[in-house]
Amino acid sequence: MHRSMGLDVGDRRIGVSLSDPSRTLASPLTTIMRNSDEQAISDIVKLAIKHQVDQIVIGMPYSLNGNIGRQAHKVMEFKEKIAQTIVADFVMQDERLSSVSANQKLREAGKKGSKLKSGMDAAAATIILQSYLDEAGQKNSPFQASL
Repeated sequence: MHRSMGLDVGDRRIGVSLSDPSRTLASPLTTIMRNSDEQAISDIVKLAIKHQVDQIVIGMPYSLNGNIGRQAHKVMEFKEKIAQTIVADFVMQDERLSSVSANQKLREAGKKGSKLKSGMDAAAATIILQSYLDEAGQKNSPFQASL
């Protein structure tokens, strides 16, 4: 059974999360240091193969008003580079405030200092992936209520 991978792409670090085989629950996996795009993509591809990933959900950093800014263009360019190296279904997921939410959740869990910073990227990737899984699950649910 295949899994989904979530990515929170930053200029220096890339947070990585992974779904369970049923694509119900996202969990933090790791943070990749982005020394170069080639190295980061190689690390992502290795993880995707190891964990049998066939879908990659990438956080799209829209501005708060919904516009696509400079950082969003960088993320889209990085996604295109990954798509040239691995066959997968790519999904762009709105990531507005995912880092803020990740920071808050890690602080609530008692993380401080370097432990807070080291876990933030993977936690943000987890929030991005879980948001997507929740939305996809609602669309496919036979129990969807109409309001």
